[in-house]
Amino acid sequence: MKMNGAQILIECLKREKVEMIFGYPGGAVLPIFDKLYDAPIKFILVRHEQGAAHAADGYARATGKVGVCLATSGPGATNLVTGIATAYMDSIPMVAITGQVKTHLIGNDAFQEADITGITRPVTKHNYLVEDVKDLALIIKEAFHIASTGRPGPVLIDLPSDVQLQETEFEYPDKVSIRGYNPTYTGHPGQIKRAAKAISDSKKPILYVGGGAVASDASEEVRALAINNEIPVTMTLLGLGAFPGTHELSLGMLGMHGTPYANHAIMDSDLIVAIGARFDDRVTGKIDAFAPHAKIVHIDIDPASVSKNVDVDIPIVGDAKKILKELCAQAKKPDTKAWLAKIAEWKKAYPLKYKDDNALRPQYILEQIYEATKGEAIICTEVGQNQMWVAQFYNFTRPRTMLSSGGLGTMGYGFPAAIGAQLGNPGALVFDIAGDGSIQMNIQELATAVANKLPIKIAILNNYYLGMVRQWQELFYNHRYSYTCLNAPGAEPDFVKLAEAYGAVGMRITDKKEVRAAIDKAIATDNTVIMDFRIEREENVFPIVPAGEAMNKMIGGGLA
Repeated sequence: MKMNGAQILIECLKREKVEMIFGYPGGAVLPIFDKLYDAPIKFILVRHEQGAAHAADGYARATGKVGVCLATSGPGATNLVTGIATAYMDSIPMVAITGQVKTHLIGNDAFQEADITGITRPVTKHNYLVEDVKDLALIIKEAFHIASTGRPGPVLIDLPSDVQLQETEFEYPDKVSIRGYNPTYTGHPGQIKRAAKAISDSKKPILYVGGGAVASDASEEVRALAINNEIPVTMTLLGLGAFPGTHELSLGMLGMHGTPYANHAIMDSDLIVAIGARFDDRVTGKIDAFAPHAKIVHIDIDPASVSKNVDVDIPIVGDAKKILKELCAQAKKPDTKAWLAKIAEWKKAYPLKYKDDNALRPQYILEQIYEATKGEAIICTEVGQNQMWVAQFYNFTRPRTMLSSGGLGTMGYGFPAAIGAQLGNPGALVFDIAGDGSIQMNIQELATAVANKLPIKIAILNNYYLGMVRQWQELFYNHRYSYTCLNAPGAEPDFVKLAEAYGAVGMRITDKKEVRAAIDKAIATDNTVIMDFRIEREENVFPIVPAGEAMNKMIGGGLA
């Protein structure tokens, strides 16, 4: 059957079981949008292309499926780049489709032309410029395969407008074989045996769990390995929820703003079993001082991540879920009684805490959101203090319920990600925890949320500052608040009026006594809701490890 390129694209997306596309129309994708008019795929019209990329990312994180976004050529395509880079840094499966000028105009600086394959090459797992419609079906099949297998990541398909109109016989391949791309899923038996022995011989083991455990759907296996062997568990920001934060073996998040007991445990351990984590700088701090007494087992599907930042004693390349099943079967329970007693002492001596008074403090707000949602909500965050307070004071018990920009640290991520998460999980309760700076970066997506009748709850922890930058200026730059104050006289945004202008519901909370009632009312409201919490202006995130210091050199953590 003959089809043109636009028809082939839609048919291929149907074959890939794509439920929805997030995007924005434009001249170079008009043939695609004409076919979308009658397509059974739901199209979510965002109000900025960056919102489309983040929404596709949030959809992918919350569902485990491949997120899809679509934009026109030139500025439409370049507006996707921050969202693509965000997905790339956090290993999120996404296919981004961009329009391009006609093939004979490429390289001529034509109207709305941008070399998007060149621009995105460093931040995509792979990308394609389609030059012949005969290649399109295979390219789409390969794109979804690459995005969702091995270490997941974004793939871009750049589709010139004339190729969208070219016709060819349509044939969709059942499977693909890509030379040089064969991810390893099964761990080496000898290495697994060595890791099992290392666990059995250890006295102070710790599981260090990252976002790869979530991507692999390995949470059940993480729990089994930890509980059966009585090994404490610490998680990265993106690993939160891979192990229940409420379990007695949980140490919460480690790293720059991690719990004091997690950081002290990782530094004092004799064995670290890293699962789908990459030892990034926010976790290790000063590399040559990191975990000086520990042997390291590193389980990761990406061989390039192993020994990239720290030297690993027992590397195991493969799928975390498969490897952990075998490791659980082989490991003999170590004697961790003394180790757990020591950790219990640290937990008692150095709990996460904040001043308990009548002031409106963000930590209290997060605790109230946790209680009101019973820990069952999908929580999206922006980036900065709000993000770290969530990690510290909301106990995640399930995977795919903590959505945040980890590697790139993208302000403006949380709200459009919440849109994707809500559309992917229609019955779920979805919150976006935001700062007053980051929420304004994609605030236009209020129109998308309201138009699609999405009951997302936005909690703005409003201190009229770029809070995390201001905190660093306070601690390390002698209180010199250079351009981090956001309440210019007469220019303070009224988030209640803004919400109402878009057809959402706005609430302003200025008193601690109002917090729980406001949260309950927002949850009961069948609409998008903004809660503007006017928090203490110079509240800081503690503990904090200064840049370049070892992980047990914390300010405000009780460990020095």
